[in-house]
Amino acid sequence: MKKYFQFEELGTSYKTEFTAGLTTFLAMAYILFVNPAVLGDAGMDQGAVFVATALAAAVGSLIMGLVAKYPVVLAPGMGLNAFFAYTVVLGYGIPWESALAGVLASGIIFIILTLTGIREKIINAIPSNLKMAVGAGIGLFIAFIGLTNAGIVVADEATFLALGDVMSPSVLLTIFGLVVSVILLTKGIRAGIFYGMITTAIVGMFFGLVPVPTGLGDIVGSVPSIAPTFGQAFLHFGDIFTIEMLVVILTFLFVDFFDTAGTLMAVASQAGLVKDNKLPRAGKALFSDSAATVVGATVGTSTTTSYVESTAGVGVGGRTGFTAVVAAGFFLLALFFSPLLGIVTTEVTAPALIIVGVLMANQLKNVEWDKFEIAVPAFFTVLMMPITYSIATGIAIGFIFYPITMIVKGRAKEINPIMYGLFVIFILYFIFLN
Repeated sequence: MKKYFQFEELGTSYKTEFTAGLTTFLAMAYILFVNPAVLGDAGMDQGAVFVATALAAAVGSLIMGLVAKYPVVLAPGMGLNAFFAYTVVLGYGIPWESALAGVLASGIIFIILTLTGIREKIINAIPSNLKMAVGAGIGLFIAFIGLTNAGIVVADEATFLALGDVMSPSVLLTIFGLVVSVILLTKGIRAGIFYGMITTAIVGMFFGLVPVPTGLGDIVGSVPSIAPTFGQAFLHFGDIFTIEMLVVILTFLFVDFFDTAGTLMAVASQAGLVKDNKLPRAGKALFSDSAATVVGATVGTSTTTSYVESTAGVGVGGRTGFTAVVAAGFFLLALFFSPLLGIVTTEVTAPALIIVGVLMANQLKNVEWDKFEIAVPAFFTVLMMPITYSIATGIAIGFIFYPITMIVKGRAKEINPIMYGLFVIFILYFIFLN
């Protein structure tokens, strides 16, 4: 085992790798409860989604650890689950079963693009400014969902949006959880989001806002049935052959493309695994990510992707794939804690959504705002996601404006032909959507 994972060459040990795997798991364990809550809004069975989330994370992390040998842990991605639930299902009215088929299709395409090397060409075709804008826009969208779910932001007939009743007990509990999470993360505690959720739940129990466990059965129990979601993606695979679903699949692909690439580079760089600005075994790492998406769609969850929280494990010494294997073990163990879903209420999960939004918005600093031809498409990409409640709409508008402003500025030669193809696809998207 030591030889396979190159412990000696990378200066690590079983103890260090185990600690790193546990640290990463704790840093991202919130997804076990947030993902069922988000996909539950789309009408999916929360118990089944809980199991699907844990299984997708475990299998994806195992493949990453054993095949690519990176200390990178995977799970259903934040942002992509929001797009799945609030844009595709609730916005477009597409059944969640068909949406799962779209996730499956994106995973299969991702595998093909990775194995053929086409993926790199597509990534290089998208300007870095738009990549950053998409990431930041998704962050704002996720934070907006958290704010509305908590009742901090509410609908208003006069102004469309307004501040909610901040003195109501449920809103106060969310604000408390948000403050606690902010303090923990500011202090540098990597698992601050998870610990913040635990603290919020305990305080909620004390004030009667969160159900109090009455016995061990309310904490540990049997694994919920996965039957409500298992295999639905295959049964409804024929639903993907429409223009609307084409845009959905493209969005799943696009976001996962750059989320994965950015995360892998960030984690590998921190671990000192990048050589000559290149990622060793990049193909295997990308394959692990795409294979995890196929597995996740099969069992019943939105796109599975690499988590930047993996840097938490790297920060305590994780250097090999054994870190990911350890984290996978903890996700499998978590299957027996599904009763906690009844304790992790909206007030408990909302702060996590808001904090994740803050973390993703830091990509705004990399956009060239001083260049108007760049600022316009980037701004619309970021702005339109939360205010139209649609990640796809934000991407579409930004990608339509980009060729226009660049051509007018005399920078047409800098536009990759693929961007013109996306320009046409997104215009057709609005025509057919209408």
